[in-house]
Amino acid sequence: MIRFSLHCDKEHEFEGWFSSSTDFDGQSERGLVECPTCGSRAVSKSLMAPAVAVSKDAPARPLAMDAEKREAMRKLKGMVQAVKQNSEDVGERFADEARKIHHGEAEARGIYGKASTEDAKSLVSEGIEIAPLPDFPDDLS
Repeated sequence: MIRFSLHCDKEHEFEGWFSSSTDFDGQSERGLVECPTCGSRAVSKSLMAPAVAVSKDAPARPLAMDAEKREAMRKLKGMVQAVKQNSEDVGERFADEARKIHHGEAEARGIYGKASTEDAKSLVSEGIEIAPLPDFPDDLS
């Protein structure tokens, strides 16, 4: 997953998680990316500074966040926890289970799990609505 800093045409800033830059471009072209503040679908990627490792033994460290970004990250983390608490983890069977639900072959319910980039693209092309669900490190506040 790749985290992009995004902004809408009304200058609201937010973040989005995508499997690739191409995934963002495709979702944006189809009108699937919108500003969580105002709902605008005129969304662009912001210039981002990459995380840089200070030595070959040190892990890459993300840049420090200001209070507003920390609060937004806290809310995002809470949203992910709520989704997981109210959905079934189907693990590696995600793509198959999503198709079964979509075609009425399995009970309609919230699910989450793992899918390859190819499976995710295939689901979207079949008209099955999915969204990436980011994982957070334990020390993220």
